[in-house]
Amino acid sequence: MKDEQFEDRLRELRPRLHRYCARMIGSAVDGEDAVQDALLKALRARAEGVVVDDLEAWLLRIAHNTSLDLLRRNARHKVVPITEDVEDTTAPDPHIVEVSFHVFLRLPELQRCAVILKDVLGHSVEEIASIATCTLPAAKSALQRGRAALRQWAQTPDETRVPLMADADRQKVGTYVRLFQAGDFDAIRAMLADDVKLDLVNRLKLEGREDVNRYFTRYAEETRWRFAFGAVEGRAAMLVFDQTSASQKPAYFVLIEWREARIASIRDFLFTPYAIEAADWVLLA
Repeated sequence: MKDEQFEDRLRELRPRLHRYCARMIGSAVDGEDAVQDALLKALRARAEGVVVDDLEAWLLRIAHNTSLDLLRRNARHKVVPITEDVEDTTAPDPHIVEVSFHVFLRLPELQRCAVILKDVLGHSVEEIASIATCTLPAAKSALQRGRAALRQWAQTPDETRVPLMADADRQKVGTYVRLFQAGDFDAIRAMLADDVKLDLVNRLKLEGREDVNRYFTRYAEETRWRFAFGAVEGRAAMLVFDQTSASQKPAYFVLIEWREARIASIRDFLFTPYAIEAADWVLLA
């Protein structure tokens, strides 16, 4: 496979990798970080001459290990080994795709892995065992137990995470959103730190006030979007809705970080619409 074809396949598989990582980690935002790390590892391995027969399975194995590394660094969960041989049903459960990312985090790691690979991505139990490096009986048992737990939790109301913010911080983000709504991008530019960083996720990264300025020029020309102040996974965010769509759900979101009264970084998920797929979000006044 040529380098260009390899990179095209990475871009094609990126949404699937995110669907896996976000549910393993319990966060759309952290899941995107894991995907970026996994893809960098894949590119390095490719440069070192690694050849693979099944690219998707190989990438998922890298994404799986990257997700576990991130979880263990944060000491959020530990592996719970499962070894019983239990029969499972072969058909994926379509309702599990709709379960919020953070709910998956309540499952032990192997159960989480098995359910995501089977019911979200459509892999076989044999592939689950290969990617998770466990026995076939363990994969079957993990799948059955994970499904049962998620079905039970799906019957109870899901708690939306609202950010705990100081009034000053709430006012900053609220002001940013109001200026976007009014199209007053010159006022936003005046708030940028000299070394502001922009991450247009999965597309480009810019640094410095002069380079980031052109980001707002594109938005000034666009009439498709409606902007609102809200939160994603407990983080204050600008929610962006598609005015050409009947959907009541945001199309994507933007995270803003501050350094005192200046905007230090902007992380815009315009080109990763899959990130909002099952993320927690809420509108804030």
